[in-house]
Amino acid sequence: MIKSLERVCQFFLFFSLSAFVLVACDGTPDKKAATKREEQCASVDTVPKALEAGHFIMGAHPAYEEEGPAQRVHLAAFDIDATEVTNAQFARFIDATGYVTDAEKPQAGFGQAGGVVFRTPNLKNPSWWHFVVGANWRHPDGPESSIEARADEPVVQISYNDAKAYAAWAGRRLPSEAEWEYAAAAGAETVYVWGSARAPDGAEMANTWQGSFPIQNTEADGYAKRSPVGCFPPNDFALYDMIGNVWEWTDTAFDSAALGLAGEVNYTIKGGSFLCAPNFCRRYRAAARQAQEAGLPTSHIGFRTVKTR
Repeated sequence: MIKSLERVCQFFLFFSLSAFVLVACDGTPDKKAATKREEQCASVDTVPKALEAGHFIMGAHPAYEEEGPAQRVHLAAFDIDATEVTNAQFARFIDATGYVTDAEKPQAGFGQAGGVVFRTPNLKNPSWWHFVVGANWRHPDGPESSIEARADEPVVQISYNDAKAYAAWAGRRLPSEAEWEYAAAAGAETVYVWGSARAPDGAEMANTWQGSFPIQNTEADGYAKRSPVGCFPPNDFALYDMIGNVWEWTDTAFDSAALGLAGEVNYTIKGGSFLCAPNFCRRYRAAARQAQEAGLPTSHIGFRTVKTR
């Protein structure tokens, strides 16, 4: 994943770093907005939402080739978590089972325990993805970080296997890509699940990146990285953070050969994250999809669970 991302983005990155001196910061972190949102998310209803059987157009409004062609899909009834699984919820699973996550074991190709972390690049080190020894769900951005006082943020540094293990313990499962997209779209026929504009009247509707990725983040939404779950408006199915905050695992395999990644096991992740920006990753849409190595935990991927009704 790290090498493939770097190949795709190398030219853009060096151009951006060279031009950055000409870019003026057009905003400052909106602390008042963040405080107001955290007051809202403190009272979020986290009870899973029951969705009736229905149909929708999967892959509508594609922005990238892999998102289409659009097709009509019918789904049976299921329920889905109202929010992404949080650090607090995952901690209860660990306490009950003693489970050890993949990031806490030596990683293939690295030989040490750890996970992949985003760090702002510079001219000396133009990569923004770094394998960091000691990064795991308790220390999502590296051993110096902590989830203390961050119980309501989505758990990250979770591999596909870890997400599956949690879901099984909870008596649930990971959603299929179609179930996830149906739940995220919530009947919307617009480009974004909340309407036709990314930020209607200047209001940020999800935790994404504002500014020129990967070197300038104005934090106009109030957050530099992950936000507590439920701090942005829910969709019409009363589901929070289906778009932005962190990518989410699905149980649908991604065609690895189509990516030139034969031999790797990849699953589809959905929804985009706090790293998605207008100039780089426009994946803050229900149709957005991306491949992710099953065993590679990162600082911007989490999950939620579903159950067949």
